Amino acid sequence: MSEDIRVRFAPSPTGPLHIGGVRTALYNFLFAKKMKGSMILRLEDTDQKRFVHGAEQYIKESLEWAGIHLDESPWNEGSFGPYRQSERKGIYKQYTDQLLADDKAYYAFDTAEELDEMRERLQNAKVANPQYNAITRMQMKNSLTLSKEEVAAKLANNEPYVIRVKIPAKEEVRLHDIVRDWVMVHSSTLDDKVLMKSDGMPTYHLANVVDDHLMKITHVIRGEEWLPSAPLHVLLYKYLGWQDTMPKFAHLPLLLKPDGNGKLSKRDGDRLGFPVFPIQGSFPDGKGNEESFSGFRETGYLPDALSNFIAFLGWNPGTEQELFDQSELIEAFSLERVNKAGTKFDIEKAKWYNQQYLKAKSSKELINMLDSQLKEDSIDLDKARLEIIAEMLRERITFSGDLKNIALTFLNRPDSYVEKVVKKKWTREAVNILDEYAKRLPLLDHQVFSATEAKVLLEQILEENGINIGRVMQALRLAVTGQGGGPDLMQIIEVLGKVETSERILVALSTLEGNIKE
Repeated sequence: MSEDIRVRFAPSPTGPLHIGGVRTALYNFLFAKKMKGSMILRLEDTDQKRFVHGAEQYIKESLEWAGIHLDESPWNEGSFGPYRQSERKGIYKQYTDQLLADDKAYYAFDTAEELDEMRERLQNAKVANPQYNAITRMQMKNSLTLSKEEVAAKLANNEPYVIRVKIPAKEEVRLHDIVRDWVMVHSSTLDDKVLMKSDGMPTYHLANVVDDHLMKITHVIRGEEWLPSAPLHVLLYKYLGWQDTMPKFAHLPLLLKPDGNGKLSKRDGDRLGFPVFPIQGSFPDGKGNEESFSGFRETGYLPDALSNFIAFLGWNPGTEQELFDQSELIEAFSLERVNKAGTKFDIEKAKWYNQQYLKAKSSKELINMLDSQLKEDSIDLDKARLEIIAEMLRERITFSGDLKNIALTFLNRPDSYVEKVVKKKWTREAVNILDEYAKRLPLLDHQVFSATEAKVLLEQILEENGINIGRVMQALRLAVTGQGGGPDLMQIIEVLGKVETSERILVALSTLEGNIKE
């Protein structure tokens, strides 16, 4: 049975893929791989007015970066294509014809003005939720209120129409959700949704059900926002005679703002300074203005770290383990352990995951990462020095870019010195020790200069002068890096070398000559 499992991720190419969509794709992928099944991507692009150029490629690149591999897609077609709904346009008419013939759907010829008048009339009558339903449809212009002759004439004259589903007036619709157990909705709360638009394109509701059936989808794993549509989809499966092969549903919890107050949006990321999209990009906003946004990839998150983080946004393995590689996630994942309640988006936890994955990198991986980053700034170091820096920074980095950023704080000669440290630590005592240290460093007669030798010399000078190392260490760091804190100073001196270190100290002594604290 597990070999027949088929799940799908069905985004609309209307803009960037939100991180919540990446989580939905990830859950589908993990479940499919756990069950030895297939992961399908179908682009739901029936609303051509909202189609955004470049969005399809953005979805593809985002999923590839996140390590979500597709068995079937518009770019890797299987036996159930096409995988763009716009290319399946001719498929859907036979099903609306069937629904019309079975009195489960009807033609509606109402104009936009007539629909507005209907809603205004209901609002004036204090109707809480004005909609086109079992009651109001009998007051509108459709094939239920018009004669057969009138309907035939309108169709013959190519008068614009839509096809609406005929929701029963009094029926309880029940569906079982793997995450939420039984969900029951009375049909009186549902409206007669449009199934086919005036341009001949199906709406999401019809295309979704037909495509899931034809593609033999066994499980529909999607966001909670689609839960209100599920009763309609259940009815459509029933009306089309597919209730016995209807997929199982699992509606995932919402991703909430960090404070838990509402759904996570791009504005929240902009306001709080973190990305809510997998990769950076630029798409037109609702007014057609180009709008750029940041991405987790460009911020410096590793794809495995991000996947591990978002896997835990609504799911837990039931153990204390937090770090999972992809194979471990696949093995541990189950829909039964997905939570109902929305989950807060904790960016600090995301950073923690990234730190753990970076710390776990091999020395070779960190060296290669650092080397390529430094070469972007035309800095070419030998492997020995790259290794010292990489290992020195392993525990200090949150993002991959921190390697270069921190390294540059000491690889580049300082052009300024932290004023607070100058005022407190640039003493006559420290200056005298630094002057002696700078003069004796180049005289060390060793072919390979090391941090140990740098420290031994410093301690020797301090002992000769009867001074504790704590009274000069921050002044030395200031002279060498311009900073008051940072990575291991002796390792920095080893990387810089005895001559460069000596020269930096002498420059600092000259530059800060007038700032000595007696």
